[in-house]
Amino acid sequence: MEKPAYARVLLKLSGEAFAGNGTSVDVDTTTAMAHEIAQVHADGVSLAVVVGGGNIWRGKVHEAAGMERATADYMGMLATVINALALQDSLERIGVPSRVQTAIAMNAIAEPYIRRRAIRHLEKGRVVIFAAGTGNPYFTTDTTAALRSVEVGAEAILKATKVDGVYSADPFKDPSATRFTQLDYLRVLELGLEVMDSTALTLCMDNGVPIVVFDMNVPGNVRRVVFGDPIGTTVSRSTARVNGEGVTHA
Repeated sequence: MEKPAYARVLLKLSGEAFAGNGTSVDVDTTTAMAHEIAQVHADGVSLAVVVGGGNIWRGKVHEAAGMERATADYMGMLATVINALALQDSLERIGVPSRVQTAIAMNAIAEPYIRRRAIRHLEKGRVVIFAAGTGNPYFTTDTTAALRSVEVGAEAILKATKVDGVYSADPFKDPSATRFTQLDYLRVLELGLEVMDSTALTLCMDNGVPIVVFDMNVPGNVRRVVFGDPIGTTVSRSTARVNGEGVTHA
């Protein structure tokens, strides 16, 4: 029987993913994401999730109007909790046990983030959803994903996006943009590609955590990535360099 390529992964979901084609939290979209996670869970893969909050709160807009950065960031952290609870509800309704852990204590609705407890939940077959970022302003949810993946021993970060990988330019604006199939961490930094912010990328590089960027909108893609199918773009330590660039193109 086919075996997964990874025993434990961390799935990074942007806040925009929860909105579907609208705003806030779209029920059908959240349900679809839950079913994608359920497929992987049924295969016995240990899975954690980090969620963003951009569908509810965009701090940069308010910062531009004069809001203090720390205040905007804390409000963004609260937005991630709403998305985490919505995803938990969708998972529980289809029979997938899950726990929400928050970096900011709010004991009435979620567990506080405790690393050893999170690992124990994963060992027991529960999906753990990490919310409220790192609990500190000035850090993105990308950095949260990198940090939590290292803390719980995830073998890869699965970054779900609306495109099928990392491109040399914005494929929606530049028809000549080419898609990378593999990239080295350092090459991502050199090219200034928007895979993850530099803090998150460096943390992954230092700890050897590969990042797989793929299109979440294609049904079954989460499972394909977990089973090692060559879709999307993989960012990792290069074992060989192609044309001195350390990358290959699709």
